[in-house]
Amino acid sequence: MLSRYSIGLFGTAVLLLLGPLKVIADCECGYSVNSTSSNDFAVFTEVLESDFTTLTNITEDTDWVPQKWEINAKQSKGPFGRNTDPANAMSNPLAKGETRKGEDGGDAGLELWVRKADEGDDMVGVSEVDSQRTDMLYGTFRAGFQITPVNGTCAAFFWYFNDTQEIDMEFLSAQMNETSSPVNLVLHSVLSLQKGGDAETTPTYKVIELPFAPDDRVHEFRFDWQPGTVSFYADGEWLVDMTDAQYVPSSPGKIVLSHWSNGNEKWSGGPPKEDAKLLVQYVKAYFNTTDDQREKDYKGRCKDPSVANAVCQIPDQKGPPEYGAVHFFHTDGDNKTPNQTIYATSKNSAAPSMTPLTWSTTLIMAIVVGTLTIWV
Repeated sequence: MLSRYSIGLFGTAVLLLLGPLKVIADCECGYSVNSTSSNDFAVFTEVLESDFTTLTNITEDTDWVPQKWEINAKQSKGPFGRNTDPANAMSNPLAKGETRKGEDGGDAGLELWVRKADEGDDMVGVSEVDSQRTDMLYGTFRAGFQITPVNGTCAAFFWYFNDTQEIDMEFLSAQMNETSSPVNLVLHSVLSLQKGGDAETTPTYKVIELPFAPDDRVHEFRFDWQPGTVSFYADGEWLVDMTDAQYVPSSPGKIVLSHWSNGNEKWSGGPPKEDAKLLVQYVKAYFNTTDDQREKDYKGRCKDPSVANAVCQIPDQKGPPEYGAVHFFHTDGDNKTPNQTIYATSKNSAAPSMTPLTWSTTLIMAIVVGTLTIWV
């Protein structure tokens, strides 16, 4: 029986014949889901790690772009339009001497707000942040967040290329109650576009009951994307696989965190009767790239994947993440993010050379050294 990380070769296979070379830095050949000695593993070359509990201002973070756009009620497919405003994405870093409390009170992290709609309003104030990088092709994507208990919003963590290639985890606060805590898992495809963007009757829409309340505290939500397969997790526990290859994305894209409402009773509900907050503690993404310069950088730094510590295993979150106990490679000892741009470590120092990201022709290539397979 094939496991979730069984990898078959397709595209162009390149065998690297290397003599014994010294590893200059840990993780220079990438980051693995599961140990590389396991039959169930995958290796990714790029890293994005954001600890929002230490971030003083989201607008200064070079890894993320707070969004500013507006759509009317018709475009929003509800009785209200949406006004996406960077002012609704607010940083609340840890207060001095605190391990959990933020400077503005409450738990520390990035706050994504949906504003209440006053009488006569035809727009709802909402929030969204997108990753700066748009070259993400396959990977493992993880975010720690707590949804609002306020009725009438949609909180979403997703990867996006266009309306026919999207991987989505969505939480509707109106669906939450004492006996039910569902998460809506969606692969948007040409089929859902043909249905006006409604994926509910497509084979890649599933509602999974969570064994916890996602509004009670921060939990980790994750999806792993490989050719033909997307696997979803919550607090490190597997939820479901989607394996219909014709609907699994195959183009590079970005990751997005959003919190919104348009008053549509069939989805977000609302608008909320009071301001509602989505609290994001962190995002971690380990992925492959379609950017030509980043591919060259990887080949230049990865001398021998078989050497100890050339590939670093990504620790799996087990249970709800605790403040101060979440693992990040960029804070785990010295130089475990070689030739990577991490905002937290590069703000006050020279960042690795990176050319502007461009849409390059998608190349799927297997690099095989012994039993090691890397999708890039």
